[in-house]
Amino acid sequence: MTGTAVSLHTLMSLRRFITEITDGPFGSALTSSHYSDDGARVIRLGNIGSATFRDEDAAFIPFDYFRGLRRHEVRPGDLLIAGLGDENHPVGRACVAPKGIGPAIVKADCFRVRLDESRLTHRYATWALSSMFVAQQVQTMARGSTRARINLEVAREIRIPVPVIEEQRRITKFLEAETRKIDNLVSKKRRLVDLLEERSDSRILNHVGASALVAGATGLPVQPVRHLLAKVVRPAVAGEGTVTAYRDGHVTERSLRRADGYTLSGSTEAQGQQVVPGDVVIHGLDGFAGAIGVSEAFGNCSPVYHVCEPRNGGDAHFFGRLLRLLALQGYLGNFATSTRERAVDFRNWELFGRIPLPVVPVEEQREIGSAIRRVRPLKELVERSAALAAERRQALITAAVTGQFDVSTASGRNVTEGITA
Repeated sequence: MTGTAVSLHTLMSLRRFITEITDGPFGSALTSSHYSDDGARVIRLGNIGSATFRDEDAAFIPFDYFRGLRRHEVRPGDLLIAGLGDENHPVGRACVAPKGIGPAIVKADCFRVRLDESRLTHRYATWALSSMFVAQQVQTMARGSTRARINLEVAREIRIPVPVIEEQRRITKFLEAETRKIDNLVSKKRRLVDLLEERSDSRILNHVGASALVAGATGLPVQPVRHLLAKVVRPAVAGEGTVTAYRDGHVTERSLRRADGYTLSGSTEAQGQQVVPGDVVIHGLDGFAGAIGVSEAFGNCSPVYHVCEPRNGGDAHFFGRLLRLLALQGYLGNFATSTRERAVDFRNWELFGRIPLPVVPVEEQREIGSAIRRVRPLKELVERSAALAAERRQALITAAVTGQFDVSTASGRNVTEGITA
């Protein structure tokens, strides 16, 4: 139904319905140097989801500068199309600009489209463009060696299934209701994981707050990092993969995860030291951004990392989370020798090892560490469930816009059945 579906609705190019189309300002006309803390909204690729506007990572330009770029203006209800894609976000995906978005403009590689709504509604068009049936077509039209790209001319020629206007509205109403159920289910499961993470974080921060780091002379004792963690340096082992600390606190062999969310350390080749499961791993430059955690895999890492083991029976997961929380709150950065390329430099172990940390009883460390360890498999289960839900969502969209079933009779049935954690 997703990869080989044949549309039972007439295929027509967008060109037949477009009344106006524009892309974002070209080249140096709009760069990050023009951004400000407020003003007119800049809609970027990350804001365009598959039939969903992602109201995150907001960027703005001054109103005075916006007035010179009015031909790129976006109004609520406009169709937005992504002209650039990657492995996780397909080129050609689309959404509708939400209410209250203005004043706003699109950035480069984003298209703002206005249609003759008496023949093709913007809301239906987003669902059609987000179907696998159309996504596969757009992929064949795209160019680019590393990231798929389309231009305005190609966007005009995208062919989508176009039923009569009444059917477009029925399909839109059906998909909005049913995908909302799927999205809400996934959101609730992820929120449960977040709450469990927050509970462990809260316990750790309570210890920080009760310590001399915050409470001063009346607080509980603190000790330098080197008294609580022992730095280890094992020879690198030939043939083992590269262990990477990601900014979300996940430390694993790089081939097991995507290639974003970490900073390269001068060389793409692992060198200097071996890492084993249970090590506390701290990126000497990227740790400030959260690249601290406990390794889940064997492998090698570069010398820019500190690889440590807890002393005196301490719990590795407790220390991995403690250090990550202190890094994200800016505490560790206060002890850095310098900053470089948005990174805080604490590669010097002698300096890093002197940073004071709260002393927490070992039994309490183990309780918190155990809670942290229990969350990881649950998180993986939820993400697998989310991936299955995304597949079901995609199949549902594709089947609805290609006319594989009658949405009038399908409405009300439990299309989310089977999506479980």
